[in-house]
Amino acid sequence: MAFSPEENRRYARHLVLKGMGGGGQQALQRARVLVIGAGGLGSPAIAYLAAAGVGTLGVVDNDSVSLSNLQRQIVHRTHTIGQAKTASAVAFASALNPHVAMVAHDVRIDGGNAQTLVDDYDLVLDGSDNLETRRAVAAACEALGRPLVSGAVGMFDGQLTIFAPHLHRADGSAAPKFTDLYPEEAGDDDLPSCEANGVLGPLTGVIGTLMAMEAIKLITGIGEPLIGRVLVYDSKGARFSEFSF
Repeated sequence: MAFSPEENRRYARHLVLKGMGGGGQQALQRARVLVIGAGGLGSPAIAYLAAAGVGTLGVVDNDSVSLSNLQRQIVHRTHTIGQAKTASAVAFASALNPHVAMVAHDVRIDGGNAQTLVDDYDLVLDGSDNLETRRAVAAACEALGRPLVSGAVGMFDGQLTIFAPHLHRADGSAAPKFTDLYPEEAGDDDLPSCEANGVLGPLTGVIGTLMAMEAIKLITGIGEPLIGRVLVYDSKGARFSEFSF
């Protein structure tokens, strides 16, 4: 899979990067990635995956852009207020990198359509804001054997992990499932609401960008992905911590 002269210039810093190179960039070009939510977490993930040259990038969201989104949802603009978030995100990513095939799924993902949506992709990133959606996405990914990069934020703190029970941890042990971290009895009332409690804008950029990083690692085989590990970021204390589950 040869790159055009323009693509060689566009991806030059990847092509000379030891461990990435042409093989890694070609893996990105072949990849099909689905991002759930074009909001605070989805925005930076979409931006960096598009910039990196992911071949096909799908975006699922049934919401429209509002003024309060613009404090943190960086793929949207003031002039896109009122537009579907999928259309706004696709326009941003296409302008950033026309070599990426963008697919807008202007629907609400749930247990009834999750498998159909996920089945067309190799990898999923979930930046949704409720456990009902997260459970539906995780169940579909588990059933289809797709890795799931999951991020969450609230107020000043964020976290991310990878659910891939069809794979293994670095030590060879079985990778955990979504229900190992979020038991069935857990509900949205147990989690802080960004609408009610707020969220620091750049925090979503930190976690969303790390989600894109983990996705690129999974696609290219670089490094050790966060399978069975949760990375936690405390923005007020400027500290990262980690725990296994």
